[in-house]
Amino acid sequence: MTTEFPRPRVVVSKCLGFAACRYNGQTIPDEFVASLEPHVDFLPVCPEVEIGLGVPRDPVRVVLLEGEPRLVQPATGRDVTEEMRAFAHAFLSRLDAVDGFLLKGRSPSCGIQEVKIYPPGEKVAPVGKGEGFFGRAVKERFPTWPVEEEGRLKNFRLREHFLIRLFTLARFRQVRTAGKMGDLVRFHTDHKFLLMAYHQARLRALGRIVANLEERPPSEVLAAYEEHLRAALAAPPRQSSAVNVLLHALGYVRKGLSAEEKAYFLDTLAQYRAGRVPLSVPVGILRAWIVRFGEPYLSRQHFFAPYPQDLITITDSGKGRDLN
Repeated sequence: MTTEFPRPRVVVSKCLGFAACRYNGQTIPDEFVASLEPHVDFLPVCPEVEIGLGVPRDPVRVVLLEGEPRLVQPATGRDVTEEMRAFAHAFLSRLDAVDGFLLKGRSPSCGIQEVKIYPPGEKVAPVGKGEGFFGRAVKERFPTWPVEEEGRLKNFRLREHFLIRLFTLARFRQVRTAGKMGDLVRFHTDHKFLLMAYHQARLRALGRIVANLEERPPSEVLAAYEEHLRAALAAPPRQSSAVNVLLHALGYVRKGLSAEEKAYFLDTLAQYRAGRVPLSVPVGILRAWIVRFGEPYLSRQHFFAPYPQDLITITDSGKGRDLN
């Protein structure tokens, strides 16, 4: 069972192993980011450096001034809010064919949540948490794109969800670029199990779009399909839906399995339900059986190979398993 994968284009915080651009002149190598490098095209960026803050530099903070969050350098009193907003608008406006974002967590510029918010002053305690200025701009301009922080991706459920969205949307970008209905039909057929696991109602809606009973031009069909596809992949799949897909797939190979093999698979499903193993573990077992029995329909389903196999890992922070 061999699968060719597209190379997603991912905007990444430059400090995550690409340059020593942190406020203290350091870089932060990240194991997951490094593992992605052979498979994606990274677009590294450091918003703070881009607006003219040096390396090293006095740190900036999100500060509440008269009830409004501002990006401030407490040591100098410099307010760089408008510079950051202008850079974010210019940078994000000129992005071409980007598939996702991987940003530095808790950064006052890049963070997408858990960013400390301070009152005015230098030696003060935070009063809340929110978003960084560049991170917020990303989420506002690309609301249905995969946007994550490196720290959250230490959780295996969030990591799997991010990778599935990233590579699925990169595959669809290729289909939309080609602009051919035949390619869309193949894409939909090959993603049926994946979409069944994520959102069955959206799967049905996508099927109606592909059928194109109104005979709309391909550009309109592809635009409508993309909208529903992004919505379908927005939230991680529910365990019950994924289990139903796995049991459905088991029916294709059940006759060739021994009683012990079936029992082992069902036990693995129970471990997945209990949150002790990620979805990739039972999927991996079925992948082996698909190869063993040469099952042609299942071999085309991206549910069983949604992203490169060497990105599969069961390491987990043990935190935030229910986060969306």
